[in-house]
Amino acid sequence: MTEAEFQHAIVQLAGYLGWTYYHARPAQRDGRWATHFDGAPGFPDLVLVHPDRGVIFAEIKTDRGRVTPGQRLWLNRLDEAGQNAVVWRPQDWQTITDTLKGNP
Repeated sequence: MTEAEFQHAIVQLAGYLGWTYYHARPAQRDGRWATHFDGAPGFPDLVLVHPDRGVIFAEIKTDRGRVTPGQRLWLNRLDEAGQNAVVWRPQDWQTITDTLKGNP
């Protein structure tokens, strides 16, 4: 499963369960792929918001994907600020499902 396929599955489940999400998509410019942003690199792939279940900042990885130093910095800072910042991999599907359903 690719990272994009995995992320799509998460977004589909989240939408079904009432979550709203944000994802910055890369685009081609001058023949190169880039995600345009202003700020520190590594912001999590998804921001999920639910009116009753709160906010989740999720970095999406394949089972072998590596978290970059910039991604780790963002996840740590968000965690230090009291936010739910996670790395989700396909092997975590049951935890993801439980979290999105609001099950502890």
